[in-house]
Amino acid sequence: MMEWTYDAPHRGASHGHTFGYFDAAVGGWQVEGEPYLSAPGQEFRWFRSRMLGGRTNHWGRISLRMGPYDFKPYSRDGKGFDWPITYDDLAPYYDKTEELIGVFGSHEGLENTPDGKFQPAPKPRCYELVIQKACQKLGIPCIPSRLSIITQPLNGRPACHYCGQCGRSCATSSNFSSPTVLLPPALKTGNLEIRCNAMAREVLVDGEGRATGVSYIDKKTRKEVQVRSKVVVLAASACESARLLLNSKSPRHPNGLANSSGLVGKYLMDTVGADGSDGFLPILMDLPPHNCDGVGGMHLYMPWWNYQRQLRRELPFARGYHIEFGGGRGMPGPYSGYGTEKFLGGGYGVELKRGVRKLHGAFVGFSCRGEMIPNEDSYCEIDPTVVDQWGVPVLKFHFKWTQDEILMAKHSREIFEEIILTAGGEVLSRFSADDNWGISKGGEIIHEVGTTRMGDDRRTSVLNPYCQAWDSKTLFVTDGAPFCSNADKNPTLSIMALAWRTSEYIAEQVRKGSV
Repeated sequence: MMEWTYDAPHRGASHGHTFGYFDAAVGGWQVEGEPYLSAPGQEFRWFRSRMLGGRTNHWGRISLRMGPYDFKPYSRDGKGFDWPITYDDLAPYYDKTEELIGVFGSHEGLENTPDGKFQPAPKPRCYELVIQKACQKLGIPCIPSRLSIITQPLNGRPACHYCGQCGRSCATSSNFSSPTVLLPPALKTGNLEIRCNAMAREVLVDGEGRATGVSYIDKKTRKEVQVRSKVVVLAASACESARLLLNSKSPRHPNGLANSSGLVGKYLMDTVGADGSDGFLPILMDLPPHNCDGVGGMHLYMPWWNYQRQLRRELPFARGYHIEFGGGRGMPGPYSGYGTEKFLGGGYGVELKRGVRKLHGAFVGFSCRGEMIPNEDSYCEIDPTVVDQWGVPVLKFHFKWTQDEILMAKHSREIFEEIILTAGGEVLSRFSADDNWGISKGGEIIHEVGTTRMGDDRRTSVLNPYCQAWDSKTLFVTDGAPFCSNADKNPTLSIMALAWRTSEYIAEQVRKGSV
């Protein structure tokens, strides 16, 4: 966690590590022996994290509640689908989750940006204050971010010490990950057994089609192992859970388990991303060295503020986005790489160092994270010919952005430029319609959800409102797959709140003898 970047082999250059040599991630866009496919002419990027705790080890920890509008989007604009539950149904579980994992933030009372059970937020850094001032002039809310990193001790975990290396796994457990926060107390109950190196292959069913266990391949012995249980819960990530269900064929489920509606794998969604909008702020030049410490992420962000304009159809796209931004005086990185070419005009030795010090910390970068509306052209299916090294058939992806998402990316680029110029800065990068305004590739933001949609009608959904399969009452799905929509709010907090709600329901059903 405390290693310097330059201590990495080859100083971190030309490596195959997705997020850097010291990052906690194991896996990546391509996992050796475990391919996936995209339909001809299309591209979907699928990140797999092959480690205990998965992506919770290295995610950005942005923890935003979905709001009341987000659960009923179809009722507001006639696009996509409503959820069968409301914000009020999930709010108590947001409370419990935030109190368990620790989330910092502030109470703002903003429209459709629900407040939560927050610890104190860290103070904004210098560049963040400059951007916040520009946003105030433009009428854009710029508020403390909401991250699952504790600023006060919690359940034996010390407060964050501001090393800023959250992606490397936290030795003090001050940020949230499953292995450091959820698994230890579960292990202490004596009711949890963890089996690593187990590649799930299919869900087992009995003659009546009820889930009775899981078949997996032991990666060390390459032999099949079967585990039997009263209840099966899939939380493998949205696409892996869909893959398991589609590969779980039986006489009662010839098209895959829980797939009588034909919707397993359908309506795949990711978050809209528009990254790489960068600016140079002269006001931050020539500053004396100052403390830019903080958490490994942003201290401020901009939640979506145009709900009323959208309701009046004044914008050319539906739904919304929030803005993330970064900068500061950390180790040279993406916000400090412009100096030598554009602003220094060359130089070497003392001259170069003097120029770098003059410019260091004067660059900022903006990113959009927006809502994708589910569409029929975005889905995953089992490829009929390709299997992975474990003999498990692999996924083929189909993916398409609609004009709603592309025009959202365009709008965000325009807002980024407006903020930079209002702050007295210079815009360093621009995008155009020729490249769809620099919208991210499908899957690239790593927020895929929606492949086993929940609903009130078994004919038009895979799961009921408690994430229970209509076709098999002993089967539940508790990752991002049950999502009916993908609000601009990063999905992890909602995944955990839904899982908590589902867990209580399972316990109640077991007590009643219903499963």
